Amino acid sequence: MSLPAFAPVSPAELEARLRLHRLPELGPVRFKKLLEAFGSASKAISAPASAWRSLGLPLACSEARRSSEIRDGASHALAWLERPGQHLLMWDQPEYPALLAEINDAPPLLFVAGDPDILEKPQLAMVGSRRASRPGMDTAAAVSRSLASAGFVITSGLALGIDAAAHQAALDGGGRTVGVLGTGLEKFYPQRNRRLADAMIASGSAVLSEFPLDAGPSASNFPRRNRIISGLSLGVLVVEASVASGSLITARLAAEQGREVYAIPGSIHHPGARGCHQLIRDGAVLVETIEHILEALRGWQRLPLSTAATSAMPSHPLLLLLHAAPHTSEALADSSGWTLPKVLAALTELEMDGRAVCENGRWFARVS
Repeated sequence: MSLPAFAPVSPAELEARLRLHRLPELGPVRFKKLLEAFGSASKAISAPASAWRSLGLPLACSEARRSSEIRDGASHALAWLERPGQHLLMWDQPEYPALLAEINDAPPLLFVAGDPDILEKPQLAMVGSRRASRPGMDTAAAVSRSLASAGFVITSGLALGIDAAAHQAALDGGGRTVGVLGTGLEKFYPQRNRRLADAMIASGSAVLSEFPLDAGPSASNFPRRNRIISGLSLGVLVVEASVASGSLITARLAAEQGREVYAIPGSIHHPGARGCHQLIRDGAVLVETIEHILEALRGWQRLPLSTAATSAMPSHPLLLLLHAAPHTSEALADSSGWTLPKVLAALTELEMDGRAVCENGRWFARVS
């Protein structure tokens, strides 16, 4: 990127970004294209229409940028951000989830209600049918509760069915959970899960969306939402889904993003199991217990160590780095040469074993 990493964002630049974000036909790729071309959203807003045309941007984008509707929407978002527990994460700022930043079309802005810090915790996505069977719902709840107890944040789409069961079980087990909406945070959908979302926010979990606050439900929004669910997570577990389910879109996106894909099998006579069976045939990890998920995550960290390094130092490669100095997860990825998902999976296990601890975004080795 041509923009400097973690450059501070002024109030004027923030307002300009919120205006860009509301423009019609301007998705994440075009948003970043503008910032790269002009150096800032403020300069992009004030650039002549000919400059926008030279970038191949739709006429609707250029014409709408100075409209009162776009200005008013940005002003409303600024007012929303002044309330406690409401946040905006930007793709080029340090608070932005590092794992999500890896995907090609990462959202330039994320509106977050609740605790944004949990987005840096190791997450596992759980998705499935909106019309799930009772056994499917019970399975989702049991697995979510176990994974949350093992230290994972449970991420899903706050839809009816499997999503809601996974979120609720994580809360019931004293864990934390992230809900990703396909609407703006002020146009919550489906309304039947509004109380669940409020409980998540109140308990230290989070609900987020890349869409403007007043964006209503649209069929095209939900596949976009799914790439965030998978992009935030180390892996995606599909509990119950038909072959036409949106959950399979999430699983496909996860595979394309280099995440693990897991699926729980079911009866060959149950239509809701066919999507999971298709995923397993395509290479997803067959899951019968959470150990199958934990085993797959542990498998990511099996890299050779030099004998010289291991002869007098702790046996885990990340502990070698942490004993030398505290690191962020991103710095560990750079220093070790591992991908960020592998680093986060390894750190989860080290934290569960009491060998590492995270404080203020940096990881420290525990001294026994």
